[in-house]
Amino acid sequence: MSAADTTTPAKAPPPLSVPPPRPAPPSRKRVFSGTPWLLLAPCLLVLALVMGYPLVRLVTLSFQKFGQTQLWGFQPAEWTGFDNFTGVLNDGEFWAVVVRTIVFAAGCVIFTMVSGMLIALLLQRVSGWVKTLVNIALVASWGMPIIVATTVFKWLFDADYGILNALLSKLPGVDMIGHNWFASGPQGLAVIMLLVVWGAVPFVVITLSAGLTQVPAELEEAARLDGAGAWGVFRYVTLPILKPIIVMLTTLSVIWDMGVFPQVFVMRGGHPEAEFQLLTTYSYDRAFVVNDYGQGSAIALITVLLLLGVVAVYMRQMLKIGEVE
Repeated sequence: MSAADTTTPAKAPPPLSVPPPRPAPPSRKRVFSGTPWLLLAPCLLVLALVMGYPLVRLVTLSFQKFGQTQLWGFQPAEWTGFDNFTGVLNDGEFWAVVVRTIVFAAGCVIFTMVSGMLIALLLQRVSGWVKTLVNIALVASWGMPIIVATTVFKWLFDADYGILNALLSKLPGVDMIGHNWFASGPQGLAVIMLLVVWGAVPFVVITLSAGLTQVPAELEEAARLDGAGAWGVFRYVTLPILKPIIVMLTTLSVIWDMGVFPQVFVMRGGHPEAEFQLLTTYSYDRAFVVNDYGQGSAIALITVLLLLGVVAVYMRQMLKIGEVE
């Protein structure tokens, strides 16, 4: 018997069975349901009453000649087209106010975000009772009324009785007794900027602290094992995860800081000087001091359009983040 006769022939593997194609799911027709709109109707109605009518009235006044005579009903309002906007845009003082407002808002936003991020990172590395005390202080400062906070800062920086001048004068070679912080616009706006930052930091810290709890510790540990330092971990791990929150906070801060009014108004005793004027106070003065409600409304409407540009940038950034995710 040969070796060929004793060899068992190899069995071929059975052919793979191909599963039958799945039937296409039946097409579903979208049925419009009005239930969500019914649930949103009360909120939309309140927004229309609280914001809709004032906005429509603002747009209407910006195209009219409306002063005291029209306010008291002695003369009807006259439609002037774009004359109010032309007068505002051709005014050099208006553009100085715009630049001052942008610089002021940018400084407030930068200092708010940087300070808030540093405090939020610091709270991750302290004990529980210290974190609790800091959070209580943040909430207390955040909940303080703006008028009260402005009055406190006004006293702190007072030329005659301010505690800050007294403390600085105790330093060797420093004599700040009687120093008027509001003698010049830059110094006075720096004080107001400090007040705005002091009131805005608590919200930023609390929000960023909540976001930091969502950063996986495993990613940070892996980055450290790869040789990344503290800055590398923050830049390549923490910052990308917090980017949606940072974009949201930055946008809200820009909107809030562009609309700063009571801090400047109260700090300057209800009559801000020319070098302290921002868009909000400038619009108020044109409307209620000069009694030109048409131009005041035009300035306010231009401010709204500037803020809509900020909102458009925010929406674009959020859509980009959504596409990446």
